[in-house]
Amino acid sequence: MAVSVGKIELSTDRQSLLATLSPGKRTRLRRLLYDYGPGEGTLLFLPIDQGIEHGPRDFFPNPASKDPEYQFSLAAEAGYSAIACSYGMASKYFPDYAGQVPLIMKLNSKTDIPPADEAFSPCNASVEDAVRIGADAVGYTPYVGSPKQEQDLIQVGKVRQECDRYGMPLVIWAYPRGRDIEKKGGRDSLFAIDYAARVAMEMGADVVKLNMPKLNPEKDKDAPAPYNEMQVTQAEAIRHCVESAGRALVVLSGGSKVDDDKLLEQTRMILEAGGSGVIFGRNVWQREWGAAREIIEQIKDTLLKSRVRIP
Repeated sequence: MAVSVGKIELSTDRQSLLATLSPGKRTRLRRLLYDYGPGEGTLLFLPIDQGIEHGPRDFFPNPASKDPEYQFSLAAEAGYSAIACSYGMASKYFPDYAGQVPLIMKLNSKTDIPPADEAFSPCNASVEDAVRIGADAVGYTPYVGSPKQEQDLIQVGKVRQECDRYGMPLVIWAYPRGRDIEKKGGRDSLFAIDYAARVAMEMGADVVKLNMPKLNPEKDKDAPAPYNEMQVTQAEAIRHCVESAGRALVVLSGGSKVDDDKLLEQTRMILEAGGSGVIFGRNVWQREWGAAREIIEQIKDTLLKSRVRIP
């Protein structure tokens, strides 16, 4: 297998994730990749966990989005691969949309009130809960580099065991956090995102959610070698991170709202780097309905035009 910095060069059989999965995982993941959303092996997820993670402030730009019906209706009508949310929201809203859009149920969460110096997100739901509700995957957020990562890795290990038991795909929100990460270039640095991608894959992720690494020459000097001396383009940086995730599929997080051109550029970039899709929340549902539907169609078109990986 030849892998270069400039371009991923993997043979189809070596690159395939689906070929390695148990029948249960393969069936559920294939639904997300081919039966819903843009299809053709791509992933388009709509996250709505911000109400816990950030508080209701994210809903103010579009007051209609405070009602979860807005996001569930949008995901179903616009043709998403899946919607991602917590147990409470899934139990109250997903029954109305079961069969119309798949569900990724988040198993752990935290609020944004305590400082992130020692970030940790405890589980408040189980894989068994997700199976009962009808989810096609579960989501888990480990905080890579946090002083509490020992607890985190034990917890995600137990989740992974349950995923294997029930044949449930595991989507890992790979987020670097904590005071030690901030001393080594920051949570959005190439070092941090690349490390998080590798940890997520090695912890058993089937799909890895990553933020776009931010290139900051001044802050990057604090990163460990060789990251402190690397000179890479944005495209090369995200490609490094995708390669670190190995056979796990990679989806790019949108983060805070950006302009349309940048959003579509990031969509193209992650697919051309060998990723499988995007998970854009605020960049979609902070818009009024018509504008949201319009950008969704542009994102789907970009996904299909830029696809290079066979899942």
